[in-house]
Amino acid sequence: MLKPNTTKGKLIVVEGIDGSGKSTQIDLLYKWLQSQGYSVFFSEWNSSPLVKSTTKTAKKEKTFTPTTFSILHCTDFADRWENGIYPLLKAGAIVLADRYVFTAFARDVARGVDPQWVRNMYSFAIKPDAALYFRVPLDVAVERITAARASLKYYEAGMDLNLSENINESFKLFQGRILEQYDAMVDEFGLTVIDGTQPVKDQQKKVRALVKKILRGWEGLPNPNKPAASGRTIKTTAVEGGKK
Repeated sequence: MLKPNTTKGKLIVVEGIDGSGKSTQIDLLYKWLQSQGYSVFFSEWNSSPLVKSTTKTAKKEKTFTPTTFSILHCTDFADRWENGIYPLLKAGAIVLADRYVFTAFARDVARGVDPQWVRNMYSFAIKPDAALYFRVPLDVAVERITAARASLKYYEAGMDLNLSENINESFKLFQGRILEQYDAMVDEFGLTVIDGTQPVKDQQKKVRALVKKILRGWEGLPNPNKPAASGRTIKTTAVEGGKK
């Protein structure tokens, strides 16, 4: 069970299988929120410098087991949580996360890790103010990914699970497992489903409408780069975590 958000900030996360279009949508949302004068920051899955070298080495040598993969991703998240996400929320900022704990709940369980064990590892995390699940049919997602990439990576294709000797087929089977887990979490965690096959502009319109409801009447941390009443820009030191 995720803890309720008792901070002054707002946490908005996007989820979905690879090729769902969620990253495009969160990037558009980030730019829009900035233009509206909000203090907004960005966090991305598997981006902590604490475990970067370990992750790179283990992937290269293909030494990950489903359990060690799960533990390392949780370590990555915990570092970003303690040193980025949570302090920003306490300060009253908006934090946008491209993947959150639900990614672990979907991917790790798809790899055969016990669902409750994974959930217990992330019990320190809070429930987002909005969790947007961009759902697309498996075939659509696979087509998008294979068209955009020259080749698939070993672990993203689930090759460690021996689902198929063909990497493209393995990717499809693995993503299918992940999709099943996401669909099962809609009711469990109250994920908001958005049709990822709709035009990008239409999806973004729905995203902004949802976010507007969340932010209505809320006063968070002022944007340090927002022009002051005199027309001059207030300059402050940038905080690590802002999307570039």
